[in-house]
Amino acid sequence: MTPDPAVIDENRINTLLAGPILRRMQCDRITLWLATSKPVHWRLSLFPNGHDSQVHELRNHCRQLKAAQRLYIHLIDLPLDMALPENIWVGYELSFQCNGQDEWTSVTQEAPHLLYPGKNTLGFVLKNRLDQVLHGSCRKPHFARKEGSRAGDGLARADQLLLEKADQPAEWPALLVMGGDQIYTDDVAGPMLVAIHKLIEQLNAPAEPLPGSTLSNSMVLHQQQPHYYTRHELLPKTKASNDIRTVLFTGVKKPVFTTDNARNHLISLAEIMAMYLLAWSPIPWRYTSMQLPNSVPTEFADRYDTQLDAIEEFVAELDCVHRLMAHLPVAMIFDDHDITDDWNLSAEWEDIAYGEPFSRRIIGNALVAYLVCQGWGNAPENFSEEIMRRCDEALQLPGEETHENLITELIAFRNWQFTWNTQPPLMVIDTRTNRWRSETNPAYPSGLMDWEALSDLQQRLLGHDAVVLVSAAPIFGVKLIESIQKTFTWFGKPLVVDAENWMAHRGAANTLLNLFRHGKTPKNFVILSGDVHYSFAYEVELRGKKNSPNIWQITSSGLRNEFPQKLLDILDRANRWLYAPWSPLNWFTKRRKMRIVPRKPDHRGRGERLVNASGVGLLSLDPAGVPLRIAQLTADGDVVQFHQRIDEEAH
Repeated sequence: MTPDPAVIDENRINTLLAGPILRRMQCDRITLWLATSKPVHWRLSLFPNGHDSQVHELRNHCRQLKAAQRLYIHLIDLPLDMALPENIWVGYELSFQCNGQDEWTSVTQEAPHLLYPGKNTLGFVLKNRLDQVLHGSCRKPHFARKEGSRAGDGLARADQLLLEKADQPAEWPALLVMGGDQIYTDDVAGPMLVAIHKLIEQLNAPAEPLPGSTLSNSMVLHQQQPHYYTRHELLPKTKASNDIRTVLFTGVKKPVFTTDNARNHLISLAEIMAMYLLAWSPIPWRYTSMQLPNSVPTEFADRYDTQLDAIEEFVAELDCVHRLMAHLPVAMIFDDHDITDDWNLSAEWEDIAYGEPFSRRIIGNALVAYLVCQGWGNAPENFSEEIMRRCDEALQLPGEETHENLITELIAFRNWQFTWNTQPPLMVIDTRTNRWRSETNPAYPSGLMDWEALSDLQQRLLGHDAVVLVSAAPIFGVKLIESIQKTFTWFGKPLVVDAENWMAHRGAANTLLNLFRHGKTPKNFVILSGDVHYSFAYEVELRGKKNSPNIWQITSSGLRNEFPQKLLDILDRANRWLYAPWSPLNWFTKRRKMRIVPRKPDHRGRGERLVNASGVGLLSLDPAGVPLRIAQLTADGDVVQFHQRIDEEAH
């Protein structure tokens, strides 16, 4: 039973709160992320099988940020004088020493569930190539199927895969790619928000003024007036667009935050930081509670109970999630829900959201938390010591001038994308901040990358025979669904259907498709995507072009989320008929010069191409970067493989 946080002795709180999470891992440099309740010094011992052990004091290779009185974030970024061997188990022991103490404590002493059976240390394997990759997106803690069956967590399913091969770690996947919506700041269950507030109380986070709101500061929001299930009434509204279609269909006022599920939207920096801890680690749940508070309106009591069941299922699998991320390198990139629904969808949205102080603060807080908890570990060199110093100050003094200036800097920041020097290279693109704004109507969806960003991507692709590209949204999606989004956009309602896909903006679409036609495009081009809450695999080639690159669009979504099943069945089958190879509708799409061959998932009915099941994708590649196996490991234990299709399936 969860203890009452009010009676917890702060001296009994674990020093370790979250992590270690392996981030960018190379033979000559390793990066780890952790969260603790106290300031500590770190020592890392490495034990490569058959090689000399290495012991590293990390005082000069760890950056520590103070986020609350009892919350410290650490990023270890350690260059190695002696390179680690590839393709073998490298055990590691990470120990901490609290200030003023001589004793060293291993993280596995405080979190023994991190160890795999038969192992006495944590460990990892540095692969000389990407032979296998786990990938997924969209992990919503309170997701539950309507029929009441258990949804499960794709990350727990990934841990099961490692557990099955615990005595053969060289056969583990090379890394895990998390392609967006690692947390949901905008769609939060009531019990989760209650737990966040209880945890904030234990962490003793500083108060944050909330400009433009009816609340004086975050302490009022966390305690006296939490606005459970009614936060949409707090969120700012603005005048509607001047576009006549928008006025006709939306009325005089519309919300800045467009999600239908904003009743518990996270607002303060402390709330978002607490969400990361609760999403990634079971330890903070020991110091919180989800007991129904009196501040939840009675009309939402039944919803609270339903969501409580889902959150309890989520928490039950966090030991596995915690263990997985301590053993497998993890690459992360944001999508909209990491910040807020429809983030930067259109130029109009940006003008409104960043021009209103309260919405600007909410978005800015999510960006600060993303930097600290996700972006930093992808490429530490992208973030200067000065920006991290300002980040440290903003965390300690939220709402002050440094915080506001940091938000301004992060809104304009354009270096979130990154490349890992794997074989083939892993290139992760930013499809949220380098947007190509519509030149005809500011309310229309922006292109997912502008011309400059796409040109930069083309330069990064030069000289590579193969590449694994991570795009949060599929580059080659379901044509019927994209057509529906285009129709809603014409009627001034792009936000209703999340009308953001690569083909929604003519300039961005044409530039992107021309990139594939470039003579020096990699021969083998694998695209990993998420976002859409269903999974599929396409093979793509250019029509009428000799030596066309081999392109695979592989989408795995979600880790803990699904599409409405009946609706997806209708869209799946209708897409097959409306955009069959013989259909003239294909010539009205921007991809008419491309031949797209869907792979059929096994164990599915006639005509089905889309898999709707929480889980994680597993991709196997040959030495040339060609997919050998494309599969979806479902959270309920099934394995769905996408089989190569015959030519007449192409469209």
